[in-house]
Amino acid sequence: MAKITEVTARQLIDCKCRPLVEVDVLTDDGHLGRGSAPTGSSVGRFEAAVLRDGDPAEYGGLGVHKAVENVKRILGPALIGMDIGDQRALDERMIGLDGTPDKSRLGGNAIYSASIACLRAAAACAGVPVYRHLKGGPVRSVPVPAFNIVNGGRYGDVILAFNEFLVVPHRAAGICEAVEIGVKCLAALGDVLRRYLKAEPMVGRSYGWAAPSEDPEVVLGLMRDMLAENGWLDQVAFALDCASSEMYDAASRTYLLKGKRVDATELIGFAKRLSEKYPLVFIEDLLDEEDWDNYPVASREITRSLMIGDDLTVSNLARIRRAYESGAVRGFILKPNQVGTVTEALDAHAYARERGMLSIPSGRAGGVVDDVVMDFSVGLEVPLQKNGAPRSGERIDKLNFLMRAADLNDGCRMCDISGLARF
Repeated sequence: MAKITEVTARQLIDCKCRPLVEVDVLTDDGHLGRGSAPTGSSVGRFEAAVLRDGDPAEYGGLGVHKAVENVKRILGPALIGMDIGDQRALDERMIGLDGTPDKSRLGGNAIYSASIACLRAAAACAGVPVYRHLKGGPVRSVPVPAFNIVNGGRYGDVILAFNEFLVVPHRAAGICEAVEIGVKCLAALGDVLRRYLKAEPMVGRSYGWAAPSEDPEVVLGLMRDMLAENGWLDQVAFALDCASSEMYDAASRTYLLKGKRVDATELIGFAKRLSEKYPLVFIEDLLDEEDWDNYPVASREITRSLMIGDDLTVSNLARIRRAYESGAVRGFILKPNQVGTVTEALDAHAYARERGMLSIPSGRAGGVVDDVVMDFSVGLEVPLQKNGAPRSGERIDKLNFLMRAADLNDGCRMCDISGLARF
């Protein structure tokens, strides 16, 4: 393979208008790879560190010039002359230069952006899309997309503890129909919410509809009404991202639910009742990211939905191993920037796959167009993928990616997840 001849970086902005690092890697045969690091709104404290400048005069302290300079002065020079095809060696060189467990010295955003740029340069050298480079050939399936159409959080007087309510068109005839159903679900739910609220619904922070109630069951009921009115009950299921670390009180070991504090036992019982009433494919981050005692209880008690980790696992192999060995979850949300390099993300996926655990790739709230997570979704042939609401460009770009990949690979179909559905 070719050798790296040049590495440079710059500050740009993500879809939330927050600064991000973009890195270019150039090879001696003239191929370019470009990568940038998105950031999340619900961020686990065990994720790779995002290095920001802290200068309040620029983007409220969110600038990333320090991370950019670390690429130019430290990471880039160390990569010059290395084989672009040896992703593991490239990533390990950068990890070694940083020398911290969370990549806080040079910045996980700097290292991850450079790691993506190397991956894309290698694929360009091979003359194939990145997803084929990861797969090693044509792909046979694309994942079922899950659409985040109701966003929790604080909206006026409403505080909904659960973060995301998703529709999963798992019985659509193919990826194009699944995307169309997802788009129509968002619009149709708007009509249901107008009747319920007797007012125009607000758009949430992740571009779905803002939560109309503090009760998750009310939201799921409105979503089911929307499906029933449009004849989609047999085609569409639900999923939840509770993001419970955001509403957890460590001092009292309690969670916010419907305006009051409850313990883990009550929260697990509530989620179990929801899973018995609604077709929930998975429930993500039901508990706090350090509630290792109660996650195995939840996985045993809740049998009709898959327990999935995100803040719990942060795409980190050590935490995924602990989750598997303790029976905490049945899978994890794969966000490569959480762990900080392509190699570490692939290792986490491989470990999970070998043990029958799910990897569910997902973008971040502070997303980017042409996000490499889509190459993971298609190249690893995972069954499910999390998408935001089909309302903003970087999210629609992800849906177009799935449809394009299916069209360009003969015989490629949307994955059948009937074996995962427990309802």
